[in-house]
Amino acid sequence: MTSHIRTNRQNNELRPITIDTHFNAYAEGSALISFGNTRVLCTASVEEKQPPFLRGTDKGWVTAEYSMLPRATHTRGNREAARGKQTGRTVEIQRLIGRSLRASIDLDALGARSILLDCDVLQADGGTRTAAITGAWVALRIAVNKLLAEGLLEADPIHAQLAAVSCGFVAGEALLDLQYSEDSQAEMDANFVMTADGGVVEVQATAEDKPLHWDQFMQLKDYADQGVASLALLQIQALEQH
Repeated sequence: MTSHIRTNRQNNELRPITIDTHFNAYAEGSALISFGNTRVLCTASVEEKQPPFLRGTDKGWVTAEYSMLPRATHTRGNREAARGKQTGRTVEIQRLIGRSLRASIDLDALGARSILLDCDVLQADGGTRTAAITGAWVALRIAVNKLLAEGLLEADPIHAQLAAVSCGFVAGEALLDLQYSEDSQAEMDANFVMTADGGVVEVQATAEDKPLHWDQFMQLKDYADQGVASLALLQIQALEQH
């Protein structure tokens, strides 16, 4: 679809996406993912222990932490560790990442262990949470593959391929994969977390200016379907090169 807003890509076109799975030599799984100028390093660490609330069971756990480096944006932000606490935005995003990844894996089949996903934003230009989810699934897949190869898992616990993308309305036009200049002026924006076969895991949608009608929402959903399908192919290609 031709855009009157964008000059460098179509309304339903993703930014250039790259996924580098050889970025961290120490983590059980890693992926450096770029959505245009947004870059997020995702690492998966396997620990042979459970969180306290699961002790005494054979169930595993997957959780996430999210952070943004001080100069990931146009002006330097203080490290949250220096402030002594995480912002509400950080807590909300890392909970979203954790919930999303847990929806793709059978925690009973994972066994009595934990996989921790660290998503560190190196550079932000919109869509950091969707990039983090898309990259974190790749890191999780690599870590689980390692457990399978080492004979520590009898069966593959991952039952769904997961990716995420943003959509929104800017100046009355529906756009896929918003960069910051678009997101900052969006009348409405949404984040879609979906499986490769079209299943919906979570949708975050907010109208900033006026209510969104269902036909408009479905236009964004159609764009998200296209975007996630493309991201899923890129994930598989990255894993094949690992």
